[in-house]
Amino acid sequence: MRHNTRTQSFNRPHNQRVWLLRNLVVSLVEHERISTTLAKAKELRRWAEKAVTLGKRGSLADRRLLLSRLPNKEAVSKVFDDLAPRFKDRAGGYTRIYRINRRPGDNAEMALIEFLDAQLNRPGKETTQKADKAKRALAAGGKDAKAAKKESKKADAKAKQAKQEHDHDHDHDHKHDDKHEHEEAKSKNESKSKLEAKASESKSSKAKSAPTKDKAKKKK
Repeated sequence: MRHNTRTQSFNRPHNQRVWLLRNLVVSLVEHERISTTLAKAKELRRWAEKAVTLGKRGSLADRRLLLSRLPNKEAVSKVFDDLAPRFKDRAGGYTRIYRINRRPGDNAEMALIEFLDAQLNRPGKETTQKADKAKRALAAGGKDAKAAKKESKKADAKAKQAKQEHDHDHDHDHKHDDKHEHEEAKSKNESKSKLEAKASESKSSKAKSAPTKDKAKKKK
């Protein structure tokens, strides 16, 4: 009997569960803060802290062991070169979990998991300056922005109407050209049929005159 077992199944078979946790560990090492369900966060904490412990040992065998558990060279190198030196004076507890609002839809309990001294990717100065400038412009000239938006809508409507008129004129010219070509083809067909009728009449008249000549020869 297996006593003291503490394995979450997540309603998945073993291989899918292992790859789920591997991908979660890689994401946590890469971003140092991720959001997931509370149950996955609690299971992920075990995997992440064991990886950091292997990184603190620092031997080649430990690196190969972690590579066998996490087949991602970039994540393993970050654990050994970056995370392990940051936690060298700490005996354990390298992560923390925050509970956040439940997920809409299935109402699952959600959580944020992060390393204690997470170095998050902050937006650059240019991005923050642009955001502040946009906020000030909206706060100061809200009416001007609305007027400019209305003018742009009017200009778009005028351009759309002009385009529709242009397309309508083009279609009208195209239809006129088609009608002219149809009339020309009709006149050509009529003239051709007249010529064919004349030719058939001439052939029939020749055929009628031929037996009269034969009778005249016989009388002679």
